[in-house]
Amino acid sequence: MKIPKRLQPLVDEGAIDAVERQLMSGKEAMVFVVRCGAESRCAKVYKEADKRSFRQAVDYTENRKTKNSRQARAMAKGTRFGREAQEKAWQSAEVGALFRLAAAGVRVPRPYNFHAGVLLMELVTDDEGNAAPRLNDTEITSEMAAELHRRLIGEVVRMLSAGVVHGDLSEFNILLGADGPVIIDLPQAVDAAGNNHAQRMLLRDVDNLRRFFGQIAPEILATDYGGEIWSLYEAGALHPDVELTGRFDRDETTVDVDGIMREIDSARLEEAARRLRLLERE
Repeated sequence: MKIPKRLQPLVDEGAIDAVERQLMSGKEAMVFVVRCGAESRCAKVYKEADKRSFRQAVDYTENRKTKNSRQARAMAKGTRFGREAQEKAWQSAEVGALFRLAAAGVRVPRPYNFHAGVLLMELVTDDEGNAAPRLNDTEITSEMAAELHRRLIGEVVRMLSAGVVHGDLSEFNILLGADGPVIIDLPQAVDAAGNNHAQRMLLRDVDNLRRFFGQIAPEILATDYGGEIWSLYEAGALHPDVELTGRFDRDETTVDVDGIMREIDSARLEEAARRLRLLERE
């Protein structure tokens, strides 16, 4: 096929030998199957901001670091330079997350190269060597559902142990490869320690898995891995080999707001009285 303009620089540099076909076109990128030597890989070409529909929610970009204060100010003001910088940061977030998670042993496509808005990575295949289907496009039995759910919960734990929350995990961004499920699409991944919305995103990711697999294996609907996983993370007790129960006793204690406010008012009165005594001594 004709080489897409955005892939031409990688062909010129020898990173890609040939473009075989387009694999898919999504809301934020187009993916091509390319040949690198004797190996087939994926080339993810990010769409420009004005040509895609995915919105970079503030919840995802909170506390993402920028190279310098000028860049941060431009991003905050929404200038052309700021939008370009934000776009590069959004793309780099996926690249950084992939390298970080692959190093931690999480089953994600192995990244190879990132150049000019193109991410070159592993092509995940099925048992017959074809591009692996997304989980939502596969037919699975209740036994398979239970096993896949177990493995994916393990991947979520491994991700969080590496300090990362996917943020948009569902059956639409999980591939069913020859060796099991593979998690994809990570531009919205967040740092668990640096994002105030990380807990909510983690719980939503786990709940998406629970609901999807629970349609096939109803016993999964009774589990609460999300609360258990986050509780262990907060306690510093989460690690890839942790044994989970799927149960979590939530604290249903009602907060006595009136009592807290009375304590605050009392403390203020005591402080005011202390200052008054100091003034009288002067």
